[in-house]
Amino acid sequence: QVQLAESGGGSVQAGGSLRLSCAASGYRNRRYCLGWFRQVPGKEREAVAVKGGRDSTSYADSVKGRFTMSLDSAKRTLYLQMNSLKPEDTAMYYCAAGPGRTWPDCNLNSWGQGTQVTVAS
Repeated sequence: QVQLAESGGGSVQAGGSLRLSCAASGYRNRRYCLGWFRQVPGKEREAVAVKGGRDSTSYADSVKGRFTMSLDSAKRTLYLQMNSLKPEDTAMYYCAAGPGRTWPDCNLNSWGQGTQVTVAS
């Protein structure tokens, strides 16, 4: 099973930027889905950016053009660059991984502990 550890959350003013990192170990590049999700208390978890093993990255409509997910395979680290942040981006952000070649046909069976992002207006 993949082990995941997020970092990089924090508080920022609207319009600012943050970069989240997710250190991953134990996965196979082309057979695993990797992605970022977020959740606000009382609401369903939302897929922010997800990539299947053989996919391009799918982004939520609310973050397209502002967020970019990237993978440094050598460092086995997944990143989420978040620009032009809005108060509605405030949430706990989680990285996730699991077997699968195309999103949403992924078995996301590994999750990080989450990192809080707070955007002040």
